[in-house]
Amino acid sequence: MSTLVNPDLSKDRPLKSLTKGNVKGHRAGGKKLTTRHKGGGHKRLFRKVDFKRNKEGVVGRVVSIEYDPNRTADISLVNYSDGDKRYILSPIGLKVDAKVESGPKAPVRVGNSMPLSRIPVGTQIHNLELVPKGGAKLVRSAGTFAVISSKEGSYANVKLPSGEVRRIHIDAYATIGQLGNLELKNVKLGKAGRSRHKNIRPTVRGVAQNPVDHPHGGGEGKSGIGMPSPKSKWGKKTLGKKTRNRRNFSNRYIVTKRNTK
Repeated sequence: MSTLVNPDLSKDRPLKSLTKGNVKGHRAGGKKLTTRHKGGGHKRLFRKVDFKRNKEGVVGRVVSIEYDPNRTADISLVNYSDGDKRYILSPIGLKVDAKVESGPKAPVRVGNSMPLSRIPVGTQIHNLELVPKGGAKLVRSAGTFAVISSKEGSYANVKLPSGEVRRIHIDAYATIGQLGNLELKNVKLGKAGRSRHKNIRPTVRGVAQNPVDHPHGGGEGKSGIGMPSPKSKWGKKTLGKKTRNRRNFSNRYIVTKRNTK
């Protein structure tokens, strides 16, 4: 078993005005199971994180760096000069008392948010919007970053952590830097109980089940799955079958697919 030790994390309670109760709904009406392999887990307070970074021209100061149980990355509490307080994702190099800013006129500095048109080519970014003013949807987990590879007209080619190169409008906002909490991938849970605390329930192999419960089930002894290729619990092929819609409108914005060798 291993754990993360980060002396920079605040030990104070999260700001009450920026939290709310988190309801984990995995059963419809408390009875019918809607999501397998989830349930139980420790109680969590949901932190309201600012993914839009729309406080343009207002300078903020980082008050604390905190743990967030709802995501892999750490978060930073920012006090703005107009009295507003918000949580943002915490990149590597952002320290307590650092100044952060957003908007087209913000300097290119770790933690600052600005349009892609203002960010130099080759810069590491995170918290990336897919459409302008739509709020960040990409590059939000611990240790990840994207890179602006080029700019062509009204679009920038951005290489995402998956290896996919995608065209994104230059008015979309992104934040400078690579997200922190890099060592999270090295953590070993060490016991089943830690998975249960994380809201993860056991996963039973299909071959260990009965035929009524899974296509792989049944047979005398260890008889294999009994079919040429594996299937899901609901009889859908799971290996090699493409699941992305060929007519998806967003396909036109993909320059290089993530699985291209």
